[in-house]
Amino acid sequence: MALSNIDIATILSMEESQTFDRKSINIAPRDFSNHVCAFANADGGIIVVGISDKTKRIEGVDSRERQINELLRVPMDFCLPTVPFVHEFVDCVDSNGKANHVLVFHIEASPLVHENQAHDAYIRIGDKSKILSYEDRMTLSLDKGLRSFEDILVPDSSYDDIDEVYLKEYLQMVGYSRSPREYLLQNKNFAKEKAGEIRLSVAAILLFGKNPQQFFPRARVRFIRYEGTEEKFGTEMNVIKDVIFEGRILEQIRQAVAYIQTQIKERTYLTKGGIFTTELEYPEFVRTELVVNAVTHRDYSIRGTEIQIKMFDDHLVVESPGNLPSQVKIDKIRNAHFARNSHIAEYLKDYKYVKDFGEGVDRMYREMEASGLPVPEYRQDSFILKVIVKNSGFALQKTGFESEKTGFALQKTGIESEKTGFALQKMEIASIVLNSGFGKTIKEKMKKIIDEIDENQVIAAKDIMKILACKPTAATEMIKRMRSLNLLNKIEGVGPGRYSLNFLSITTPKDL
Repeated sequence: MALSNIDIATILSMEESQTFDRKSINIAPRDFSNHVCAFANADGGIIVVGISDKTKRIEGVDSRERQINELLRVPMDFCLPTVPFVHEFVDCVDSNGKANHVLVFHIEASPLVHENQAHDAYIRIGDKSKILSYEDRMTLSLDKGLRSFEDILVPDSSYDDIDEVYLKEYLQMVGYSRSPREYLLQNKNFAKEKAGEIRLSVAAILLFGKNPQQFFPRARVRFIRYEGTEEKFGTEMNVIKDVIFEGRILEQIRQAVAYIQTQIKERTYLTKGGIFTTELEYPEFVRTELVVNAVTHRDYSIRGTEIQIKMFDDHLVVESPGNLPSQVKIDKIRNAHFARNSHIAEYLKDYKYVKDFGEGVDRMYREMEASGLPVPEYRQDSFILKVIVKNSGFALQKTGFESEKTGFALQKTGIESEKTGFALQKMEIASIVLNSGFGKTIKEKMKKIIDEIDENQVIAAKDIMKILACKPTAATEMIKRMRSLNLLNKIEGVGPGRYSLNFLSITTPKDL
């Protein structure tokens, strides 16, 4: 375990979370042991001593030698079994304006269950350290066995299997100044050296390997696009896309997310305010989080299948090998905090794909709800965890007009009017604007002009100048464009350059 290059500015900018906490130098050792055990039992992290956890006031630890020594003994004397850790002193200026230091504990996720002197076990959940019930403690012991797979050393692996250039780029990003070899040997059990030979862990190969699929052929992501709303087989097989993404974990995520973007439908419609709005079939965050979650939390000890993303006309299914951890229940998954592969999760957090463990699922729910879509549905099917998100309602909007990649489709629910015939005329006119070859800005300007004609019945270039705040030449050009679409009729006998809207022949709903 190596030290980070953390500084006081970074510490002060961090919020308490699943992997970060701050404590006063006055905390009692027995209380401090609860937090040390909680971090070791969960995903590891950093505890900073010498800063008030409520006000962020920098107390410092200088001249508090007795308290420092007591706290440094806590992981060994107050935790059973002993919690491995390293510590460092970070320069700071305390609240009295004097040079001082804070004490930083670096604690890694442990494959064991740790308890305090009172034989109570705690676990970190969000920004709190919570005591475990007897049942939760037993299930945590089972889950620890699963999560430690990423730490297993891979036979026949060696340092030559690491892409050193790639690893150096990562270390530069996180501010690690030592060599890549030292990083693997001193951090997160990524590597072990014995008799001059280095063996790599599962996580090291998946994150930094030259060819992870050489060791784990099915550690990959597969995207399958189906025609219709269900999966068919044999002579009725309806697969229209089948793409596999391999390489290191970060590469798989980036490639899969980018490709899914190319398969997403769009809808463009005219809002009541006259603005054209484009929405996607599934929110961007939801699509990304589905991939990130699957890659981060899959059980890599299951080697017979890959992560599969299945896209249908009305829903998306992500299938990830592995059961939910015993302490995570489907009906509570929105607020669950547990990372099966904590090293992989921390790595993706460095790349901003994971903000804080357990937060992504809750945000997916919120994004789907905000988009008027059903919330994600989780199912455990044998050893496969399935997540289903639906786009039902995507084509049934009350905002006007729908646009997919193939063009614009007229909706019947967009514009309300007391006189049905007039409303339908307006809809056809707006549809002509939407389907025209003009750009988005020109279409929005046309919509504003049409709304003005609706109120005043007739319009001239000077009126368009006021509506669009434009010059005479621009107003005249807009009239020409609208006349090219046969939207304006020139009115004779009421003064020069006066025009009315060219209402079309639609009069009844059956004509739609």
